[in-house]
Amino acid sequence: MGGQKEQGGARQGFDVADAAPLLLDPHGLVTGWTVHAERLLGHGAAEAVGRKFADLLANEDAERMEDLLDRCRAGKDWTGLMTAVRRDGHPVEVGVRVTPTTAPQGRPAVLVLLSELEEGTRGWDMSRGVLEQIVVGNPIGIAIVDTELRYVWSNAALEQWGGGQGRTRLGLRVADVQPGMDSEAVEERMRHVLETGEQVVGYEYVGRVRSAPLRETAHMLSFTRLEDDRGDPMGLYYTVVDVTDRHRARQRLALLDRAGQYIGRTLDVMTTAQELADVAVPGLADFVTVDLLETVLRGAEPAPLTGSERVPLRRAGHRSLYEDLPRTVVDSGAVVSYLTDSPPVWCLTTGRSWRQEQLDPLAMEWAEGAPCGRESTFLELGLQSVMIVPIRARGVTLGLTTFFRRRQNPFDADDLHLAEDLVSRAAVCVDNARRYTRERDAALVLQRSLLPRRMPEQDAVDVAACYRPADELTGLGGDWYDLIPLSSARVALVVGEVPGHGIDAAAAMGRLRTAVRTLAAIDLPPEEVLAHLDDLALRSARDDGDVEGDDGEGDSDGGGGQANTVGSACVYVVYDPADGRCTLAAAGHPAPAVVAPDGTVSFVDLPQGPALGVGGPPFEAVEVSLAEGSTLVLHTDGLLAHGDDGADQAGRERLRRALEGTERELRPSCRAVVDALVPSRPGDDVALLMARTKRLAPEQIAAWELPPDPAVVADARRTTRDQLSRWGLDEELKFTTELLVSELLTNAIRHASGRVRLRLIRERTLVCEVLDSGASAPHLRHPRAMDEGGRGLLLVSQLAERWGTRFVPDGKIIWAEQPLTTSPE
Repeated sequence: MGGQKEQGGARQGFDVADAAPLLLDPHGLVTGWTVHAERLLGHGAAEAVGRKFADLLANEDAERMEDLLDRCRAGKDWTGLMTAVRRDGHPVEVGVRVTPTTAPQGRPAVLVLLSELEEGTRGWDMSRGVLEQIVVGNPIGIAIVDTELRYVWSNAALEQWGGGQGRTRLGLRVADVQPGMDSEAVEERMRHVLETGEQVVGYEYVGRVRSAPLRETAHMLSFTRLEDDRGDPMGLYYTVVDVTDRHRARQRLALLDRAGQYIGRTLDVMTTAQELADVAVPGLADFVTVDLLETVLRGAEPAPLTGSERVPLRRAGHRSLYEDLPRTVVDSGAVVSYLTDSPPVWCLTTGRSWRQEQLDPLAMEWAEGAPCGRESTFLELGLQSVMIVPIRARGVTLGLTTFFRRRQNPFDADDLHLAEDLVSRAAVCVDNARRYTRERDAALVLQRSLLPRRMPEQDAVDVAACYRPADELTGLGGDWYDLIPLSSARVALVVGEVPGHGIDAAAAMGRLRTAVRTLAAIDLPPEEVLAHLDDLALRSARDDGDVEGDDGEGDSDGGGGQANTVGSACVYVVYDPADGRCTLAAAGHPAPAVVAPDGTVSFVDLPQGPALGVGGPPFEAVEVSLAEGSTLVLHTDGLLAHGDDGADQAGRERLRRALEGTERELRPSCRAVVDALVPSRPGDDVALLMARTKRLAPEQIAAWELPPDPAVVADARRTTRDQLSRWGLDEELKFTTELLVSELLTNAIRHASGRVRLRLIRERTLVCEVLDSGASAPHLRHPRAMDEGGRGLLLVSQLAERWGTRFVPDGKIIWAEQPLTTSPE
C-alpha cells in the first residue's frame, strides 16, 4: 500500500505488511512497542515505552512531530519520509504513516507505522544545480518578483508569452511587459499572497497578451509567497500555463448547453430563429442573422433549391453586439434577397457551410435593396470575418444562419464546427416549429368547421357564447356548444365536453356534435338523446378497441380511440317559446343556472346522469317553466373550477356573484363572466352559452280541439283559411295549408283514437301541427297508380318545406312547415 507525503513529498513505496507498528498517546509518548520496532530501531520495549517518539527521530523531523500530533487530534492522518535514529546512533530512512486511532481502553491514541526504505528509494540530495535544472528548463513559465512586484528572475519558458527575455524584465512590473493585460487584477492577487501567505492556485486569466495581440487567450496562474529564515516575505514566485484550448472547449460546451436550454422553448418559428441569434451573440459572434424560406414560415414543406432561381427568404431573427449595426440591415420579418452568385446563395443551394477569415473590406454586402438607400461595404459595416451555415433538418434546407465578427479573433475551423453543431441543434427546433405550424393551421381549420361560426336565426331565444381553450398554443379543446332549431319554433341548446385537449379532443367533439345534431333532427326528447349518445360512445370505444368488448379482447394496436368520446359530458335543453316550457337532461354535466328577469340567480335541480359511455342508471329529464326574459346559462365545468377545489358549491357561488353583476346585453355579459371566473391560461377548457328566452305572442298561435270525426275536416279547412286571412297571408299559402290540414287531420282520424288537436304557429315559418293519441309513427309510402289511398303523407312531403313527427307524453304530433316568403322560383 502506498502513501502520499502532503508537504511537497513524492509518492513513496509503503508496505503495511512489513511496517513496524507502535502506539503513542495524544502527547507523543510511546505507549506501545513491538518486536518489529525493536528490530528496526534497536531499542527494547523497556527503553522505548514512556519516551517521546520525537526523541527517536533526527532533529529536523523531531521538530515536526508537534504539528503531526495536532493533525491527528483534528482527525487527519499523514504519510511521508523521515529519518529515525537507531540505538547505536546510526540514522535510518523510514517511510512513516501517522494516523489517529483508539487505545484498547477507549482513549484516543496515535498509531505510527514505520517501514524501512529499500536501497534506491531514499531520494536525492536536491542541490542548487538540480533545482536550477528543474526551474530553468521547465516548459512552464516561472517568474519571481520582489515585494514591490518587480521582476528579479524568470525562466526562458515565460518568454513565449511575450515581454522580452528574462534580463530585460528585471526591475519591471507586469503592466510594463504586458501592456494589454489587466495587470491590476493580477497584481491584486499577488498582493493578497504577499500579505496573507495564502497560496493562490488555478487563477484563470482570459485576455490578450503580447504574444497574441489579435486573439483572446487563457492562462492559468499560481502564486506562492517566498519567505526568509525568519518567515518574513521576500517576494513570491508564480507559474503560467497556457490553457486556451481547454478554455475554448469549456466555452463551446457552455454555449451548446445554453442552446439546449434556450432554443426551442416555444413552437413558434420566428421565436425559435431569434433564440438561435440570441444564443450565438456574444459567445460565438458579434453579429448574427437568421434567414428562413417563406415556405418554412408558413409551415409548408420546402421545395428543392437550385442556383438558377431567386429564392425568397425572410429575416427571422438577428442579434448584434453593437447598436449601430442593426440599423443597416434588414429588420425581422422583412424580405431578404441575396445576389445570385453570392456566398449565401451558394450555401443555400449546396447545403454546405462557408467561412472567410478576412472579408474584403471594399466588397459590397451580399443582400440587395439595403434600407439605407445604397449598398454598404464591409468596411463601412465594420465586419471583418464571416461564417455562413445552412439550417438543415431531416435532409432539407430551411434557411441560413450568418455569423459576423468585428473585433474578435477571425473565425477558425473550430469556430465553424461549433457553429454547425449549434445550428444543427436549432434546425431541429425550427423544423419542429414548422411542422407544428402546419398541424396547428390544419387543426384550426378543423376547429372552425366544428364550432358554430354564427348562431342560426330563430325567434325563441337571444344567445351569446364564449369559448376559451386550455391549449393556448393550438386554440383547440374538447368543449363545445350549439343551438339547433327544432320544429314548431322550438330550439335545442347543447353544451358538452370530451376528455382531453388539442386536436384529438376537437375531433372527438366534432364526432359527438354531429351525433347530437342527427338525433335532434328526429325530435327525440332530451333523455332519449343522451341515451343514444351513451350507446354511441360505448359502441365507438369498442370498435376502436379502447374498452373490453364481449370477446374480452379490449386492447388494440394503439391506433384506435384517438377521437374517443367515452367519459364525455353533455347537457341537452329543449325550449318551447309557445308556452315557456324548458325540458333538460344531463350526462355528467353541471346543471344550468337561470337568471330571472329581476336579476336573481338560481340553479336548476337537475338529476345528474352518468358520463357518456361509462354505464349507470338511465337518464332523467326535468321540465321547468321560464318567464319571458329569463337567461338560461349553460357551461362546462371548467367555468366553475378554481385552483384545486374544482366545480363544487364554492364554484357555484362564484358563478352566482358573476351573473348577478352582468349587464343586460348578452354578448358583453358572456365575456365578462368568463373573464371574471377564468384565468387567461385556464387549466381546463371553458364553454359558456347564455340564452335569454322569448315568448311567442298569443296572436301568433291558433289551436283547436277537434272530435275524431271525418266530418270535421271540412270545417277545419275553413277555419284554417279564416285564420290565415286574419294573419294577412297570401292565397297560394292558404291553398297549400288547407291541403296540409286536410291530409294531416284525415291521417290522424283514420289511424288514431281519442282527441285530435290542430295548431297553427306563425313565426319565421308557418307551422301546421296535428296532435293525436296514437303511438305508431306514420310512414311515407309510394302508392301504385291504381291504389285508392296512401297518398296523404306523400302529398304533405311535396307541399311542405319540412315535415316530421315527434312523440309527446299524450301521443304524437305530425307537423309541417312552409316558408312565409315565396322563393324566386
